[in-house]
Amino acid sequence: MASVLYETELFDAIGMERGLTKEIRQSHGRGRTAHNLSSSSLRKKSDNSLVSKVRCRVLRNLLTNLQEVLLGTKLFVLFLAVPLAFVAQNWRFGRTWVFALSLLGLTPLAERLSFLTEQISFYTGPTVGGLLNATCGNATELIIALFALHMGKIEVVKLSLVGSILSNLLLVLGTSLFCGGLVDLSKEQRFDRKQVDANTALLLLGALCHMLPLLLRYTVNSGEGSSTAPTLAFSRASSIVMLVAYVAYLFFQLKTHGHLFEPQEEDDTDDTVSHVEAVIGFTSAIAWLVGMTILIAVLSQYAVCTIENMRIVNGAFL
Repeated sequence: MASVLYETELFDAIGMERGLTKEIRQSHGRGRTAHNLSSSSLRKKSDNSLVSKVRCRVLRNLLTNLQEVLLGTKLFVLFLAVPLAFVAQNWRFGRTWVFALSLLGLTPLAERLSFLTEQISFYTGPTVGGLLNATCGNATELIIALFALHMGKIEVVKLSLVGSILSNLLLVLGTSLFCGGLVDLSKEQRFDRKQVDANTALLLLGALCHMLPLLLRYTVNSGEGSSTAPTLAFSRASSIVMLVAYVAYLFFQLKTHGHLFEPQEEDDTDDTVSHVEAVIGFTSAIAWLVGMTILIAVLSQYAVCTIENMRIVNGAFL
């Protein structure tokens, strides 16, 4: 199911990046993907008038990056929780404080990942940008799940997947459709059937690989506990099949049949589309992306290590 969820988000991201870029830019002045469309309202326009007066080019670029990345969101106040989480962890403030501060620190970091992948997409193109957005957009959830799995907290992994599935199937999809309709009330939203045909088989494969291990568990008629080993082996084999299928899908989309994913041209003579440019450089965006991913990994580890204490404090938490 996690694979199905990821593939669905990738399809949405690339579709929104390529098919709806023009309409979104008319409204907001910047292309949005399915993932970062929901967080675009959290961003604010930066005033570079003071930074532009700095004569030193290196210092000016550094200040511009700091202003765009750290202060370019309405959640910038929550960045204070990042160093406070480190202090709480190292100075033994208590697990409750570490958990709360880690979650607060993860909030702006996750939103900034969406911004950085959008900046990178200006240099890499819509397809690679959509792929990168779908991958890094789930970096926080993926890292938390990996740490929880490494620590043997299977229930945390399961509940994390359930939360991701419900939020993406309901909240993200509904928000995308709603915001897409608000872009231009005089136009109808279009759904590219070519992309649907290319993704349907892969989505069905993911759903089938998810259901078969569960069916195997209930069809084995041997003694109690005898189905654990074959179910686990079948699950691992299914995971390998899904990974191979996904790699083949990427080769199909990016290399051999990229024309199937080209956006349809519309007969639109409207010249109001503003010219959009990246606000930070490609190298800077990559560096910020790596740095914030490392911070997310550390804070995710703090959150996972202290989540059991929160369940003891509040038994209804998990």
